[in-house]
Amino acid sequence: MIAVWCPDWPVTTVRLEAGLPSETPTAVITGNHIVACSHSARMAGVRRGLRRREAQARCPQLAVLPRNEALEARAFEPVVAALESIAPGVEITRPGLAAINVKGPTRYFGGETAVLHTLSRAVMDVPALHGADVLIGIADGAFAAEHAARRGVIVDPGGSPEFLAGLPIETLDPAGTSPLIDLLRRLGLLTLGSFAALPPRDVLARFGPSGAWAHRQSSGRDDRPVAARRPPVEFSVELDFEPALDRVDTVAFSARGIAEEFVAGLGSHGLACACLELQALSENGEETVRRWRHAGVLGPSDVLDRVRWQLEGWLNGPQRPTGGISRLTLVPIETVPTGAHQRALWGGAGAEDERAHRALARVQTLLGHGSVLAPVLDGGRDPLQRTRLVPWGDEPVAVHSPQQPWPGQLPAPAPSVLLDPPRPARVLDTAGHPVTVTERGAMPAPPALFALGDERPVAVTSWAGPWPVDERWWSAESARQVVRCQLVDVRGRAYLVSGHMPEGRWQVDAIYD
Repeated sequence: MIAVWCPDWPVTTVRLEAGLPSETPTAVITGNHIVACSHSARMAGVRRGLRRREAQARCPQLAVLPRNEALEARAFEPVVAALESIAPGVEITRPGLAAINVKGPTRYFGGETAVLHTLSRAVMDVPALHGADVLIGIADGAFAAEHAARRGVIVDPGGSPEFLAGLPIETLDPAGTSPLIDLLRRLGLLTLGSFAALPPRDVLARFGPSGAWAHRQSSGRDDRPVAARRPPVEFSVELDFEPALDRVDTVAFSARGIAEEFVAGLGSHGLACACLELQALSENGEETVRRWRHAGVLGPSDVLDRVRWQLEGWLNGPQRPTGGISRLTLVPIETVPTGAHQRALWGGAGAEDERAHRALARVQTLLGHGSVLAPVLDGGRDPLQRTRLVPWGDEPVAVHSPQQPWPGQLPAPAPSVLLDPPRPARVLDTAGHPVTVTERGAMPAPPALFALGDERPVAVTSWAGPWPVDERWWSAESARQVVRCQLVDVRGRAYLVSGHMPEGRWQVDAIYD
């Protein structure tokens, strides 16, 4: 196994991001503890596990930066791509350390030394490294190969146990936080060789599964194969028109082949497309991009329909291109496993929905993206806050989670008709005065009469509430005290009313059917 190791990778990435020189003593912290440091910092006495204050006391000029694991992974991706250009099938142990199976590359390049030289040239040409160190080693097993890379050596086949025997027992846990390592040290097992000499059965009985795993590592018996990552499959398809086409039917006829190729390419990997991005480019550089979501999965005819609809709206709209269509690109945005949207055996289920979706997509194409809206359940206290309209076909994602606790939220059942805007109302007590609610949520006089707008007040037969909410109390401009109640009048009509306190203004927000 070949191991490629970039020393102090967490330090290298944050140092390059901050623009610090390579000779600057640098340390990376997580939770106020040093997790990695540069060579110059180690020469000044800085070690992993030290607290920030202690590390700065040992090295006053130390640059301390927070760890950025996302940046480490991003910066290591070009290195992996360079390795895959030489030896496909790279296993990423962690950002900064990768492994490659040695058999294929050695047969192709004619030996291990030739492989090392080729990999070194490929990695050092990566601009993202900016001269950072890269070490490569070969040994039997991932653990031995990693430590061979740390020393830049090639271990002969079968020589991993001998190579590991002289390494200190702390090699199994460089951070020094494992209780197993502390126990082995107190038992006098100071090297990997002394630990590997113990019988495997006794190690398992005494130290458990973690001890047995460490014993296999120390013995150089980690013979698992490289778990290589698979390069991502490119499912996008593209069609160029030469000369450019200015008729929708001609473009759709020519695009039939790529529509079938698009659907078949996904199907060969057990996938189907539920959301498609269609990109069209004119010969003068104008572009239209739109995403189309489907209730089920897109077939070739569905893709062609979207091509026609989008191009008709573009070529006949106010922002029509000045030239013909020169390129068409289909990009899958959301895929599902094949069969996740299986149709009924006789095709009856969902036929009406399919016709409705096609009609809505057609209207949206002719009148604009926001012409057709669909409701989405959102988080909030009152029904108006819990309902949000999004353009049909967009991802129906809630801005605020409906599952979060919402103090003062209206209890079930939800009203069936929402009034937008709410209509003014009068909620009166038996004396004909507006009903008020105190700051403590008490109602001195219960509602007895109700009137919608300027109508004549009618008697209230039953009511529930109040549910007071002190909203946005931290902002003087938008703070308000709202009280919600449910009322039923003598006509059997049920309303959701809300009052603004302390002035006692009431309004009808919704109606229960």
